[in-house]
Amino acid sequence: MRVTIRQIAEESGVSRGTVDRVLNNRGKVRPEVEERVRKVAEELGYKPNLLGRALIKMKENIKIGVILQDTGTPYLKTLSDGIKKAKGEVEDFGGTVIVKAVDYGNVEQTLAAMNKLKEAGIKGLVLMPINDKRVLQKIDQFTEEYGISVVTVNADVEDTKRICFVGQNSVQSGRAAAGLMHDILREEEGTIAVISGIETNTSLSDRIYGFCDEMKKISPKTEILDTKYCFEDDLIAAHLTESILNRYEDLSAIYITCHGEKGVCDTLRKHKKMKKVTIIACDLSRQNYRYLKNGDIKYLIGQDGRYQGYEAVMTLYRLLFNDEPPKKEHKYTDIIVKTKYNI
Repeated sequence: MRVTIRQIAEESGVSRGTVDRVLNNRGKVRPEVEERVRKVAEELGYKPNLLGRALIKMKENIKIGVILQDTGTPYLKTLSDGIKKAKGEVEDFGGTVIVKAVDYGNVEQTLAAMNKLKEAGIKGLVLMPINDKRVLQKIDQFTEEYGISVVTVNADVEDTKRICFVGQNSVQSGRAAAGLMHDILREEEGTIAVISGIETNTSLSDRIYGFCDEMKKISPKTEILDTKYCFEDDLIAAHLTESILNRYEDLSAIYITCHGEKGVCDTLRKHKKMKKVTIIACDLSRQNYRYLKNGDIKYLIGQDGRYQGYEAVMTLYRLLFNDEPPKKEHKYTDIIVKTKYNI
């Protein structure tokens, strides 16, 4: 039998209006009264009428904005798929989800998109951020001045007022790559190249940090070359690999933190070095599975992009529709390791 507000009011010795204000966070109630009401509600097994609350929120047409950096990579597609699923669910309850894409690493476009979404009346923002001072300041302005809650996805910027991050623990992902690399190379002294996307993507920079820091601990004799950036472009990745091979004939391995695997693999094959250079890459795409199956890539370290996209939007949905703040500041997805034997 459903517990009613009237029952809670009678047990608490207060009016139904007071109970309503406490349970729905409306208006001010003395702390001792609020505590008593909530205790009685819990003891009676009160469950909020989520459908009724949703109907009220439908009239408000709560808007959630999403800004993604358009990398054109398979990972972005899986992230977008998760966002589309959440968008459908939110809009079934009368809300609105507005998705905008900006060029990869483009600060000006990101700031412009944030301003447009604010003008559109959003109450929450899912942001795939850029580690730029102006973007970080804008996140704080959204939270503190405009009252717009921000959730970061895929890449995090911890020194801001964002309420939550949904994505992989990228430092640990880098450490996992280092552990796998050390197991492959054993105690041999080697030279490892690192190819990444852009410096302003904190997810990628965290992977690099975790990898290099762990390799220094477990394999101090291994030489790790300065990171090269391919902007998630296969042609640039191919050019960088060519340059590295010309300079380091004894190259042992390449750690790729981003998209660009085709450029790397094609160049190694051209130089007949595919079997001599170990590759550890990220993201679980069809292309990478083929490279894994063929033995071109030794290990893949993946993340659940669909969950990230879905959960980032739904975190804001639960906050704005149900007054349910995120329980954790970091919602980390699993670090998934794939070999040719478990794809």
